[in-house]
Amino acid sequence: MARLRFAPSPTGFLHIGSARTFIFNWLYARHHRGTTILRIDDTDVDRNSQASLDSIFEGLKWLELGWDEEYRQSERLHLHRRLGEAILERGLAYRDFTPASESEDRTREGGTWLFSPGMRELAREESEGRAARGEPFVLRFRVPRESRSTVRFQDAVYGEQTKSTADIEDFALLRSNGMPTYHMASCGDDLELRISHIVRGQDHLTNTFKHVLIFEAAGAAAPEFAHLPLLIAPDGSKLSKRRHGPVVSVTTYRDAGFLPQAFVNYLCLLGWSPKDERERMSRQELVDAFSFEGINRSNAVVNFAETDPFDPKAVWLNGEHLRAMPVEELAERLSPYLCAAGFQVERRKLLQVTPLIQARIKTLSDAVKVADFFFADELSPYDGSELVPQQGDATMALAVLQRARQVLATTEFERQALEAALRAAAHGLGVKAGHMFQPIRVAVCGRKAAPPLFETLEALGRETCLKRIDQAIQKLL
Repeated sequence: MARLRFAPSPTGFLHIGSARTFIFNWLYARHHRGTTILRIDDTDVDRNSQASLDSIFEGLKWLELGWDEEYRQSERLHLHRRLGEAILERGLAYRDFTPASESEDRTREGGTWLFSPGMRELAREESEGRAARGEPFVLRFRVPRESRSTVRFQDAVYGEQTKSTADIEDFALLRSNGMPTYHMASCGDDLELRISHIVRGQDHLTNTFKHVLIFEAAGAAAPEFAHLPLLIAPDGSKLSKRRHGPVVSVTTYRDAGFLPQAFVNYLCLLGWSPKDERERMSRQELVDAFSFEGINRSNAVVNFAETDPFDPKAVWLNGEHLRAMPVEELAERLSPYLCAAGFQVERRKLLQVTPLIQARIKTLSDAVKVADFFFADELSPYDGSELVPQQGDATMALAVLQRARQVLATTEFERQALEAALRAAAHGLGVKAGHMFQPIRVAVCGRKAAPPLFETLEALGRETCLKRIDQAIQKLL
């Protein structure tokens, strides 16, 4: 069975690149009827924060994908230490007693450091004796430079990868305080959790050579690897929490009113394609189509700007998903945004309004500015000249509104009846329908650009329409 893991570190908010990694793991697991594991890699105690952990869970839950098993690396330290000790026992690791201050000096000296000969060649008896006396040490992997020249693995995206053992340092497995390094903890958990595929960012490619050595030292076959192209900014720089701020946070998209399924769809198309012309895809369509063969090797650009933090393609895709959504479900998602803006939202009315604005919004938050006049007690101020139709004058606008008020006061408040009555009124006044409808639209909506007039009148109701037409008439007197 396919078993895949997503392993974020709680050292910052959930990055959209990390979210894409989670999504690709989830899609591959679902496509192969496998298991998705969430593993919080929280062994970096100096940088972990509860706020970061909360952001990870908030972002992942918003994606509405879910996971099957959950673990915390910090609760599994005994497994990591046990594996390190087993590798040491097999002679594939050694204790490095070099004092921390000397290690720092060695790092500052520059150049490529591979190992300390005195430590790597230390006799086993002396090593065990010094450890028994409590002398601190770092446990290092003994890279087999004498017995093999290269480390190889096959990557599902980037093909065969090779690195000379002469270029791999004797990396640490356990720190002097007994805490596992990233390499030790990651591989230890991957082994114990029986991970079959490791899907992660391309920036981890160089780590993988070390991980292959650890898997081999543990006597286990390495999982299959698939490394993903990076997400980059328009200027070609790597997307960075530090440099680009909230624009790379998943919760920024959530708060702006993106649908989770649209956001998932968008992230999938950053570095992957279904090999056909489809762009808007449902969750099940993504599951059915997903494969490593569809992942590109080139980095993917997120086209945001200083004036607009969102990629136009993300906004377009979100609008496509909004238009395809059942009205009741869309109304349910719009309600929190309208309520947060201070409007009293009655469900029956929202179900009337939703289909009128569905094609006019690209994010859920757009509803606040597109549909405000449906829920506001008073319209925002507008210029009385807006009431005057093109090729008309204020006298025409006044006559139209006065006649419209008479019609709306007595006509059945239903779309077809309203349309028939107002068209007849326009004919009676000897004006074109457009000249009749514009003053009414501005009067009841406060703007020229608004949803279809007759459905709008019906949704607003007789009392509100008459009140607003009276106010408009006063502007023209």
